[in-house]
Amino acid sequence: MTDDLRAVAWTGTALRLIDQTVLPARLEYLDVEDVDGLVAAITTLTVRGAPALGAAGAYGVAIALLQGVREGWDEATATAAIARVREARPTAVNLAGGVDRVLPHVSGGVEAVLAEADRVVAEDLAANRAIGAYGADWILARVERRPLRVLTHCNTGALATAGWGTALGIVRELHARGVLDRVYVDETRPLLQGSRLTAWELAHEGIEHYVQADGAAAGTILRGLADVAVIGADRVAANGDVANKIGSVGVALACADAGIPFVVAAPTTTLDPGTARGDDIHIEERAEEEILTVAGLRVAPAASRAHNPAFDVTPARLVSALVTEAGVTTPAGH
Repeated sequence: MTDDLRAVAWTGTALRLIDQTVLPARLEYLDVEDVDGLVAAITTLTVRGAPALGAAGAYGVAIALLQGVREGWDEATATAAIARVREARPTAVNLAGGVDRVLPHVSGGVEAVLAEADRVVAEDLAANRAIGAYGADWILARVERRPLRVLTHCNTGALATAGWGTALGIVRELHARGVLDRVYVDETRPLLQGSRLTAWELAHEGIEHYVQADGAAAGTILRGLADVAVIGADRVAANGDVANKIGSVGVALACADAGIPFVVAAPTTTLDPGTARGDDIHIEERAEEEILTVAGLRVAPAASRAHNPAFDVTPARLVSALVTEAGVTTPAGH
């Protein structure tokens, strides 16, 4: 992935986003200049991934301030607009964290907010590189097989962050060290972030990979075809429980049964000490149409309803290692 490919970037007047809803067919950019547009981009997953949402939230405050100047907003209107950005996706703690990070700089004006948002992006880039190195070191010290076969779920690469990636950053580091055999990419239903986005990034890197149905993941692990699973996180509770894309906990259960490491990679901005345990994490419920239709064609009976949680929670006891830019922590027993 070229270093200049950024999911979130400030142009000087707008927030430029890679439109992740049209990948891999097309690489298109969307310039967002108002709060309605940003909230829509977040809720439709034009921009997604916890660290990328943190950057979008930080720049979103600047968007609200600029729009307020253009449209003559009072303070209450501006505050409400910023709150809409902050609450657009409730499970990913980074979105609210990005907004909160820049709020103390609002009194200094747009330029002060933008400077702090730029720092959010720079820190995430540095964190991702550190996560990649720490994670690769930890895995190589504990998994004997060479080259390694890695399974991953959802998208945790440059598209989900300020650049490089968290879990996929570890994969890229293993590839750079010449110790990676292949990657099993869970397709990640219902919106296919694995087959559309992760596979797209791996193809650009020239990394051998195989897209598989989510339902194949446990079998792949139990058949001994994967040596380690590496995923990202949208929120990590104080007790180590991990909220991530729906389907993650099934991967963790299979890893526990097979006796292979289940590794979670996330920057410290994704850690939420204010949430005691996974049961306290609000799980976003998305539109039923994402489950009941495929490419606009209904695939379930008209009378059917859909249960569509966007995330699940993996208990800390199933996590072999949590990798952040500060290092690796391992729960008792691992």
